[in-house]
Amino acid sequence: MAERLIPIQIPDQLFSVAETMHFQGTYEIDQVEAGPDVYAFQGPVSWEAQITNTGDALLVAGSANAQVSTECARCLDPVVLDLQGVIEGYFLIGDDAEEPEDMVEDEFDTLSEDGVLDMEPLVMAAILLEVPLIPLCTDDCAGLCPQCGANLNQEQCDCQPEPEVAPENPFAVLANLSFD
Repeated sequence: MAERLIPIQIPDQLFSVAETMHFQGTYEIDQVEAGPDVYAFQGPVSWEAQITNTGDALLVAGSANAQVSTECARCLDPVVLDLQGVIEGYFLIGDDAEEPEDMVEDEFDTLSEDGVLDMEPLVMAAILLEVPLIPLCTDDCAGLCPQCGANLNQEQCDCQPEPEVAPENPFAVLANLSFD
């Protein structure tokens, strides 16, 4: 698989304290897997971000938007979702920069020596955090009949519900004990 990048060459003026710059772009991706679901992108992911120099780091804040399609987890019909995620990143400037005391190691990174910031992981994280745990076509989706496979959103089947069998209680034998 080819390496995907959304590189931003950080301009020299952004290495001045309190300097801020706006960046935006699009990112082409075909599909992504999230758990058991496959999300097909209906177009490019659009993103925008403000990058601010905080003195010893670059703070990245912005948003990413995408439209994706997948299958409903209950009825398998196609579902189209509009995803709007928040981009967040914190990049230390220089290898000798002090690690922030109020952050754990996976909450920040170090800007590469060549001054290139790859936005791809930030954009993808923003989008993936917005995909639903269980994608549904509607909140009240009836799903498929477990016996005949009919889509219960579109038709009523003639299948009789299977009787619910209570699990055997291992303590049932104790009911016949006499305490006399």
